[in-house]
Amino acid sequence: MKTFNGRVAAITGAASGMGRALALALAREGCHLALADKNAQGLEQTLALIKSSTLAPVIITLQVLDVSDRQAMEDWAARCVAEHGQVNLVFNNAGVALSSTVEGADYADLEWIIGINFWGVVHGTKAFLPYLKASGDGHVINTSSVFGLFAQPGMSGYNASKFAVRGFTEALRQELDLQRCGVSATCVHPGGIRTDICRSSRIDANMTGFLIHSEQQARADFEKLFITDADQAARVILHGVRKNKRRVLIGRDAYFLDLLARCLPAAYQALVVFASKRMAPKQRRPVFETNDETRL
Repeated sequence: MKTFNGRVAAITGAASGMGRALALALAREGCHLALADKNAQGLEQTLALIKSSTLAPVIITLQVLDVSDRQAMEDWAARCVAEHGQVNLVFNNAGVALSSTVEGADYADLEWIIGINFWGVVHGTKAFLPYLKASGDGHVINTSSVFGLFAQPGMSGYNASKFAVRGFTEALRQELDLQRCGVSATCVHPGGIRTDICRSSRIDANMTGFLIHSEQQARADFEKLFITDADQAARVILHGVRKNKRRVLIGRDAYFLDLLARCLPAAYQALVVFASKRMAPKQRRPVFETNDETRL
């Protein structure tokens, strides 16, 4: 797919971040849009930004949607085709984050993150794939993460969901190549992107004193890791689609961590443990009181 003009793209997580940036970039190229998110107000803001920033006569539809709901995703896919006539691209972009130890993770939180990050991708892929094939010129773009290539402590649920997206998408791409059906697939691995994911993330209390000092401090530190803006990420993704790339890395941090995992596929874990120990809250030495003075 060398051009997006006149095509129709469905995007989840379109109320903010990379989803919004993708919508804006595609609209400027004359691509019609079906936008979905749980955040109705954010979707309306995305629509307003598109209308104010592009003169291209594109058709845009909005849908408030929970990607973890399979039936809702299937209904939305059918609605997109009914409203737009066809769908050529689906960006399964919606995602959330969870910080917790494996031992302390609540099952409900694990089901929440897997439901959105992995099942949301599965639902979007399967719901739209027949329509993409019918268009004769389609592309599935699934958002994993650099942490679908490289694991870290305290993020087991997030790692699991993003590794799953990677495996799912790579298998899908191979099947599509074998079928020669006019549809392809790309797996996206962003590093730290400036989006709203930090504000929507869940941080379990078991992380305090283990890997973080406090939830507030952890969110502030998390934000510092966002070194790439969403507009730049969108440009890289769309370039990858044009080039029909199997894998798209975004940000110098993604390239560095990918290289580290490739060069030290097992040993990198020891390096992460070493770095985590240096960054973790330091244990205070006990204070002993005497009749004379307080001393350490």
